[in-house]
Amino acid sequence: MFKTIRNAWGIPDLRKKILFTLFIIVIFRIGSVIPVPFLDITALNSLMGNLSENGGMLAYLDTMSGGAFSNATLFAMSVTPYINSSIIIQLLTVAIPALERLSKEGEEGRKKIGKITRYVTVLLGLIQGGAYYWWLSASKIVTYTDGFYGVFAAATIILTFTAGTALMMWLGEQINQKGIGNGISIILFAGIVARIPYMFTGLYNFFMLGVNGQTQYLILVPLYVIISLVIVWLIVFMNEAERRIPIQYAKRVVGRKMYGGQSSHLPIKVGLSGVMPIIFASSILSIPSTIEFFIGEKNITGFWRSFFDAFSMGGWLYIALEFLLILGFAYFYVAIQYNPVEMANNLRQNNGTIPGIRPGKPTVDFIAKVLSKITLIGALFLAIIALVPLLYSKLTGLNTSSLMMGGTSVIILVGVALETLKQLESQMMMRHYKGFLD
Repeated sequence: MFKTIRNAWGIPDLRKKILFTLFIIVIFRIGSVIPVPFLDITALNSLMGNLSENGGMLAYLDTMSGGAFSNATLFAMSVTPYINSSIIIQLLTVAIPALERLSKEGEEGRKKIGKITRYVTVLLGLIQGGAYYWWLSASKIVTYTDGFYGVFAAATIILTFTAGTALMMWLGEQINQKGIGNGISIILFAGIVARIPYMFTGLYNFFMLGVNGQTQYLILVPLYVIISLVIVWLIVFMNEAERRIPIQYAKRVVGRKMYGGQSSHLPIKVGLSGVMPIIFASSILSIPSTIEFFIGEKNITGFWRSFFDAFSMGGWLYIALEFLLILGFAYFYVAIQYNPVEMANNLRQNNGTIPGIRPGKPTVDFIAKVLSKITLIGALFLAIIALVPLLYSKLTGLNTSSLMMGGTSVIILVGVALETLKQLESQMMMRHYKGFLD
């Protein structure tokens, strides 16, 4: 990794792109500490002190934003409205024929879909910013709530949150055009990395509890570090793993020349769905805890108290439901992204066949069967990565939620790092390729 970065730094073109990407990250971190006006910062810090322990979507947003959410700063909404917008448009592309036609129109169609995604992002930013303002106002954090000044303060806060979301979306697009890596992924990566010092601080505090008499932490903390390293290795291994379906291309004669007759393979990655199933599952399961957080624990009694307790993060019901939802969303995401019929047709159009499998429906069935098996392996892998921290906390009593580093965050960190390194290597290879004229 370091050798790749050092070699890329030696190429002036790539050095400019790396510096530009770092410059955008610096802007992101500056925006993450610029406070939104008309808020009582002291009261906000007191309210958000136990945010990580409450869990739910609020803790997830705080991790993705690099701590900006808990401090109600300019970039408090992070890029989650853009991610949600992209997911919504992606799903609607399958359901709405007009969007499906746009997706097949090449570059122009992708530009139009990108424009629609931006508009939906701003709309979701307004809704999310409005919900955040409502909660801050109900928690007595907003300094002006009545009369003209209250309306002005509300409009300013909501529009500031929305403007921060739009600015982050623009920064991500600038990285795509002039920097290295996927812009939105790089911003997420920077936000999660910013929380790593808090994780080390949390580990140190737990370890010191062991030094001061609670000796179980002298074993639990090092064991947690070892498990985390094993998870990182497993993510790297599974990220590169793929199932290769052998392909044989038929020979054909054009004029006096013979073409084809080559053997190749169709690579199918184990992690077809990426981190999306975990994000979907966590988002759905965090709704009860988020509602509980907005209402306030003191105002919930009786049946609803039992209901919210059942869905509390780290409970056995929560763990079981997250496991099932990850499996379900993994199959759903692969089903809308990969079409065995289309893959079989592409093979037939290029005179390619799978050895031992007849063209047509047998090829479709074979590809579908392989996709199903690979999806199951990838889904189980995602479920293990997501649930190991929760299970470890449940079985040992070590509060891993306060360490700000869940399975989703680790997958994003490792995945973005590997993808960015691959892009650096491909660009270096392109610049060092001498061609046919030498």
